[in-house]
Amino acid sequence: MQKVVVLTGAGISAESGISTFRDTGGLWEQYDIEDVCTVEAWERNSALVTGFYNQRRKQLLSVEPNFAHFGLVKLEKDYEVFVITQNVDNLHEKAGSKNILHLHGELTKVRSEKYHDLIYELSPENYEVKIGDKCEKGYQLRPHIVFFGEAVPNMGKATELVQQADILIVIGTSMNVYPAAGLIHYANSVPVYVIDPNSVAINNADWHFIKKPATEGVKDLIAMLMDKK
Repeated sequence: MQKVVVLTGAGISAESGISTFRDTGGLWEQYDIEDVCTVEAWERNSALVTGFYNQRRKQLLSVEPNFAHFGLVKLEKDYEVFVITQNVDNLHEKAGSKNILHLHGELTKVRSEKYHDLIYELSPENYEVKIGDKCEKGYQLRPHIVFFGEAVPNMGKATELVQQADILIVIGTSMNVYPAAGLIHYANSVPVYVIDPNSVAINNADWHFIKKPATEGVKDLIAMLMDKK
């Protein structure tokens, strides 16, 4: 069975109603990134950072996966599918994808601010974290998110997956944010499909570009891949 590796970004979740950095009127517009998504922000005002991610979790409770998420699950009938996502939401999980690697952390989890291997899953009923909520070793719980400026722990695993891919799919990401954007360079002369309604920072005439939103583009992609079976 061929291995399909899918790189997903904010564009795949935007159609479910999760706001991106670029959206006007969205949650991110109310804050400066430097105030809520950096190590310095956490050290300076952990209460603000904690409150911001509580809001993001609350928003996540109100949205559902869309056809693009479910479409990737459909591909598992004929391919071995691995999803590498830059998103911190759990929509791939809710759709039923079996193999998911989160590059930038997971919104539904928190971890010890000192012992990074102490990670805890939050339930939908208890999604809020407060200052004073601590890990078993007595340290404050922080979002299980890779803040700007922090290392991306799963880059090594992601690189290996891309190197092993028989087909590479890129959905809803501008490929401008590093180090994740560098993953495409590890594809070993395999078919590459890029789904995005906007122009992306890739210039390769051999790649297949589907200039549509994720939900429409994944429908086209499934048809293309099924034709090749």
